[in-house]
Amino acid sequence: LLLNALRAIPELVWAALMVLAAGLGPNAGTLALALHTAGVLGRLFAEALENTPSEPAEAVRLAGGGRIAAFCYGTLPGVWPQLLAYSLYRWENNIRMASVLGFVGAGGLGQMLYLSLSLFQQTQASTVILAMLLLVLGVDALSGWSRQRWVWN
Repeated sequence: LLLNALRAIPELVWAALMVLAAGLGPNAGTLALALHTAGVLGRLFAEALENTPSEPAEAVRLAGGGRIAAFCYGTLPGVWPQLLAYSLYRWENNIRMASVLGFVGAGGLGQMLYLSLSLFQQTQASTVILAMLLLVLGVDALSGWSRQRWVWN
């Protein structure tokens, strides 16, 4: 129920509520993204864990391992690539959404872009847009690298 409630409210609404609660600035944006992402990732992780075959974990339990060992050595290796992919995708999504949240006063690059556009400073606005593009490209490159390093080795 909690994860459904966190996920049901869009990031922009969370940002507006967090600006009221925490004031203008990046703290409000961070809280808004954290709340929504917790709901989304909680749901995705729960479904991934539910759909994982239980035989490897059961084998660890039958061999004398405890619940934690069964999870770490029986369940987690089979679901790890999916959990990593979900986490990296949400991280990339949050980077892009952070720029939008700045338009409602939640700080960050979005707030800089909004200020530049409202003052008709096209040079500064294009620099902020370029910074956003480089940030997303960097996250995508890091995501690809970490998938190769942590999933297929």
